[in-house]
Amino acid sequence: MEPTQADTSPNANQAGATQLRVDSWEALREDATIVRYEVFVIEQKVPPELEMDEMDGVCIHAVAYDAQHKPIATGRLLPDGHIGRMAVRKRARGTGIGGLVLQRLIQAARTRGDTEVVLSAQVHALGFYARYGFVAEGEVYMDAGIAHRTMSLSLV
Repeated sequence: MEPTQADTSPNANQAGATQLRVDSWEALREDATIVRYEVFVIEQKVPPELEMDEMDGVCIHAVAYDAQHKPIATGRLLPDGHIGRMAVRKRARGTGIGGLVLQRLIQAARTRGDTEVVLSAQVHALGFYARYGFVAEGEVYMDAGIAHRTMSLSLV
């Protein structure tokens, strides 16, 4: 597991984050859950039992924090190279913080030796992921009542 890291680079500050941590579920559970519950369960009406799963415990997690040390964005990297549970709180959207979380998870995958990362993008976010080099594959499908499409990024 990559150790906890603080990102105080100018890019992190421009995106509204004063810290970006990468760590285990045990270390980041509380903060990641706050963001995920707000975005997926409250906003998108995903049933809570579908949002939290047994995979959290084996993933690398990233959480970004604002100047008040409140969690504002999160995502996770599964052992098989899938990135998921990318979420940004409403007040932090459009600041670039989601991109920083995504880049940090991609970096963790590279460090681990992964040759590809894959994700299940909500259709409205396809452009966001494409800006980071992800390529859409296959057809649109429904997951938790939300339209998704598979996207991948080669790391070689």
